[in-house]
Amino acid sequence: MKRLLIITALAGLLAACTSPQQPRSLEYVTPSQAGLDSSRLSMVDTAILNAIGRKTIPGAVISVVRGDKIAYLKTYGNSQVVPDTVQMTTGTIFDLASVSKCVGTTLSFMQLVEDKLVGLEDDVRDYIPGFLPFRDTLIDEDVRITVRDLLTHSSSLDPYVNVERLSRRYGEPCPDSLMRYISTEVNRNFKPGTDFMYSCLNFVTLQNILEKVTGERLCDYAQREVFDALGLEHTCYLPDVKRPDLMDLIAPTTVQPDGKPLKGVVHDPLARRLNGGNSGNAGVFSNAEDLSVIAAAVMGGGEVNGRRILESETVKLMCTVPYKNDPRIGRALGWDMYSPHSSCKGTLTSQRRTLCHTGYTGPSMVIDLENQLAIILLTHRCHPYDTGSLKELRAEVADIVAGAVIR
Repeated sequence: MKRLLIITALAGLLAACTSPQQPRSLEYVTPSQAGLDSSRLSMVDTAILNAIGRKTIPGAVISVVRGDKIAYLKTYGNSQVVPDTVQMTTGTIFDLASVSKCVGTTLSFMQLVEDKLVGLEDDVRDYIPGFLPFRDTLIDEDVRITVRDLLTHSSSLDPYVNVERLSRRYGEPCPDSLMRYISTEVNRNFKPGTDFMYSCLNFVTLQNILEKVTGERLCDYAQREVFDALGLEHTCYLPDVKRPDLMDLIAPTTVQPDGKPLKGVVHDPLARRLNGGNSGNAGVFSNAEDLSVIAAAVMGGGEVNGRRILESETVKLMCTVPYKNDPRIGRALGWDMYSPHSSCKGTLTSQRRTLCHTGYTGPSMVIDLENQLAIILLTHRCHPYDTGSLKELRAEVADIVAGAVIR
């Protein structure tokens, strides 16, 4: 499925003519129609309301998808409590934080892999000259870092950077300087492919590879080739600039020193301050219905509602833990499967056939490929004051939903 990297006016015209004929969202069915026990499924209400009562979160939206249908979509609490209280709606848009790695960077990048514009075993230096390899001092040799290493968090790059220090050194934003810093100064901590270290810097590097190959910013490529291609109307990077019409729907995050919470501006400091909101590690804003479409497309082998973003073999590749990695790593391409960070999928989903990912601000996605079941939990634990842990709630919700599947 080759894509033109230079989009012509004719291609745009054809897209405009054809896309309205295809549905943009998913069909809604009852839990029983989707093979789910409604009484068991409703137990998620208690779990989420208890979290709100403990002030872990101000509110939430959950969507349960079975195949290509939404079986449960519900709201709880408030989308905002500072400076005013605003009730949660199913259309509320959230800062996805690191879930952006999956739905933005990974889906975009897998298109490049599919089109053979980038290879998983390619050396990062092929695309980013000067990108230092790992130096194996035991054998006095360099070990290359590959694209696969970046996608599976096995590259050994440090997890993050000191944003304040880099801001003083380079100013804000400083995307080019950030990439040079990652290329030449960030630690390489172990032999690539042998261990796991979750790192936002892996996905900033993937962003830069994509931008060099396509000649476009990640935010623009992902918008056209993934979000718009799926007919998503409430998903984007940089909503404060690109989609001001969505601002009233966005749930704010952490209150800033001026007393106002961030709204429509990515919370992650690296993405916001150093990368200007266009970043591989964070920056996508979306709602439950749009993410349900993305989940259905993944479960559907890259296609949903007559819209295809990836071929089925590419999706299969994306959903597989690479055999060249140490099996303890447990990461598929861009998604978690059974790494130490995968507790959000609970214990009742298919343990070796379930993709998942979480975001610092609160959201999570769980996609059980074996049971064709997706659990999208959107919340914002960092509003208003960046407190509370969602580890237990995410696992509890996943187990309730997976336990509601009628065998």
